[in-house]
Amino acid sequence: MPLDKDTYGQLIDTITRFVTERLRPLEGQVGDEDEIPQELIDEMKELGLFGLTIPEEYGGIGLTMAEEIGVAIALGHTSPAMRSAFGTNMGIGSQGLVMAGTEEQKKKWLPRIASGELITSFALTEPDAGSDAGSVKTSAKLDEVKGVYRLNGSKRYITNADKADLFTVMARTGGEGARGVSSFLVPRDSKGLSVGAHEKKMGQQGAHVCDVNFDDVAVPVENRLGAEGEGFKVAMRVLDRGRLHISGVCVGAAERLIADMTRYAGERKQFGKPIAEFQMIQAQIADSKAECMAARALVEQTARKRDAGESIMLDCAAAKLIASEMVGRVADRAVQVHGGAGYIADYGIERFYRDVRLFRIYEGTSEIQRGIIARETLKAGG
Repeated sequence: MPLDKDTYGQLIDTITRFVTERLRPLEGQVGDEDEIPQELIDEMKELGLFGLTIPEEYGGIGLTMAEEIGVAIALGHTSPAMRSAFGTNMGIGSQGLVMAGTEEQKKKWLPRIASGELITSFALTEPDAGSDAGSVKTSAKLDEVKGVYRLNGSKRYITNADKADLFTVMARTGGEGARGVSSFLVPRDSKGLSVGAHEKKMGQQGAHVCDVNFDDVAVPVENRLGAEGEGFKVAMRVLDRGRLHISGVCVGAAERLIADMTRYAGERKQFGKPIAEFQMIQAQIADSKAECMAARALVEQTARKRDAGESIMLDCAAAKLIASEMVGRVADRAVQVHGGAGYIADYGIERFYRDVRLFRIYEGTSEIQRGIIARETLKAGG
């Protein structure tokens, strides 16, 4: 059930103030230190951010997709790494459990995920399996005598892996292709599970990605999500929602960049007047605003369709493609409008320029989204 209008308005207002008063002032520090202060994490827990999408009966807030998009846009107004601190708990790290978990699994894990006691992570990508998610090689062989699956293999670029207490892992239980993939809940303290050092990245400092290795890790049968061979379907459902959420974050980031470039254009003077009075600067701002508005409309429409129970695979792919490509162009224009200042770290524009580049890659690259859009359009005949 959606929240009533006043309650939802209060939630958005609270998150907006938190972004403005607490997160934005620390963006530079987080970028320099590649770490989010624990005090901010604790405040996020107190605000209930880790459980925004967890159903109320399991300790969360249970936002609808449309409500979640409003929150994602508000959170997009600060460095993406800030959202990532709790993003896997409200997104890809928990939604497989929400969508496909048994009642026993949900009762065991979801309340602690919602509170932030447990950090979750989604382990799909491998050294040889990224966009081709159906080709995962990590194996899960059933030991019927002991009632466990034995996992062997490695995952790569796994967000929040260094902090995660629970992994949703895709592993091969059967033959080739997507139908041979199953999904498992694997605790961090499982014997044989190890996490590598976090990677040095182009952007989004403060959000860590690491390799996760499985060396004969015993996973109880009751930790499997869904039936054998349903892991790929679970992953795709999780990624559809994740793509839509990221699309909202892209819109929020673009709105932040447009506000920054507009303010700077009004203050910066050249040839005796603010650069905002020059038509070429106005064109940069106008194109950015129009593209952002169009992306927002598509994202919000798709969220409403999902809440109505409609099929949205094509819509999610289109939203992710449009929004992620859009914010990249907006970030580039923001650097250009700021001129030399846009290239200097003090202004934070160059950091956002690097941060938003990832949106065109994770949760499915732009090329993958185009493939989905073409496939679904051809299937529908137009």
